[in-house]
Amino acid sequence: MSSITMEPSQNLSLIENGGRSCGCDGGSGSDKRTQTTETAEISRRNRRTVQNLSATSLIRKRSDLKLISRVRWGFLRRILSNLQEVLLGTKLFLLFPAVPLAVVAHRYECPRAWVFALSLLGLIPLAERISFLTEQIAYYTGPTVGGLMNATCGNATEMIIAILAVGQRKMRIVKLSLLGSILSNLLFVLGTSLFCGGLSNLRKHQSFDRKQGDMNCILLYLALLCQTLPMILRLTTEEAGGTGANGNVLVPRIEEHVTTSEDGSFVVVLSRVSSFVMLFSYLAFLIFHLFSSRLSPPPPPPPQREEEEDVYDDDVSDKSEEEEEAVIGMWSAILWLVSMTLLVALLSDYLVSTIEDAADSWGLSVGFIGIILLPIVGNAAEHAGAVIFAFRNKLDITLGIALGSATQIALFVVPVTVLVAWTMGIEMDLNFNLLETACLALSIIVTSFTLQDGTSNYMKGLVLLMCYVVIAACFFVSKSPSTETNTTNHTMT
Repeated sequence: MSSITMEPSQNLSLIENGGRSCGCDGGSGSDKRTQTTETAEISRRNRRTVQNLSATSLIRKRSDLKLISRVRWGFLRRILSNLQEVLLGTKLFLLFPAVPLAVVAHRYECPRAWVFALSLLGLIPLAERISFLTEQIAYYTGPTVGGLMNATCGNATEMIIAILAVGQRKMRIVKLSLLGSILSNLLFVLGTSLFCGGLSNLRKHQSFDRKQGDMNCILLYLALLCQTLPMILRLTTEEAGGTGANGNVLVPRIEEHVTTSEDGSFVVVLSRVSSFVMLFSYLAFLIFHLFSSRLSPPPPPPPQREEEEDVYDDDVSDKSEEEEEAVIGMWSAILWLVSMTLLVALLSDYLVSTIEDAADSWGLSVGFIGIILLPIVGNAAEHAGAVIFAFRNKLDITLGIALGSATQIALFVVPVTVLVAWTMGIEMDLNFNLLETACLALSIIVTSFTLQDGTSNYMKGLVLLMCYVVIAACFFVSKSPSTETNTTNHTMT
């Protein structure tokens, strides 16, 4: 995940670099603050978005180019340097062999559960490298264009999986994977971060900017409204037309009363309108972060911290400052980005095609794999980044990763998937069914209450994790009908 944020004000830059924004007396202290201010200003000129640090600074492995620099031919030296930075410049490079192994397993018709597992492992480094390459391009395009690229490509893996599943008319998998990504960010990523950060900073005050959490929660409530109304409309229409009981699920007896025209139903039309509303809201959100937020006054400085904590933050800032430069050229980054995206599309196609066989082979439900397993493994790199920033007591960055990714999926990836299905002549709606919608609603409510006071501790993180465990147990024990995963949305809901 990579989401978009505005460039921080001078005060925030000083805070992030361990400095002070207030004026204090003292010669050496003034010189130190002046030096810190100059460093912060240099950082602001070539600054990446705050959330992107999780996918690069913390996951990237420093490359040793001494041997490559001895190559005599410049063209060959650039190729080897790019291979070193892109393929070996991440701590996840050990998982890259899973990509060709998945292709070989699919080519020679190995057990389909193996193909699924290898494809899932191969997506982990590919998703992280797409985020890295997007940031490399952002160095050359500027902060505004780079921010828009990060906002678009931040959840490229989830979008590709969803679109490929739509093409195969597996609407159940589409909705489960998208819902699972939102729940994973709200409960698992945020809960783990707050829990680990609270345990590692027991004697420190943990606070964050409430405005960031409030804005994301408001947008998530909007997405929840747009996803709840189609379900309510479906249920009320079924009651008006007569329903039969199949366990605890309402099944419509007739479909004629639902349709308004040959190309859609009431629910589908409402879902498409809601999708346009969500996309417009997300666009306004991007504009607000890119431009409008710069006009807002900076927040007041935080309370004084201990000197040893300042030294620690300075070391962390200096370490990240050293990495504030592009390591590959712009056109090389574009070519690598296209190649990585094609590989993600290939593995995603394998993933969607074999998910039912993997579920049968492992004795798991498709719902559990789609909501729990896919999101955790697919975004493992950025999830780790959020936790590491929480260990460093940088909760604003952690919230940007977790809430920003959840908001992006809910307001951008979900409506784009609905509209893409429309262009493909497939009727997909926003009716996520009662159980899934209830889990989403309760997760957003619990998260918003957790963040309402602007402080954090390990107990809040534990509560979020326990909510995620209960939801995981719910989908673990529930067994969805096998035919449900292969039907279109029109007959499924």
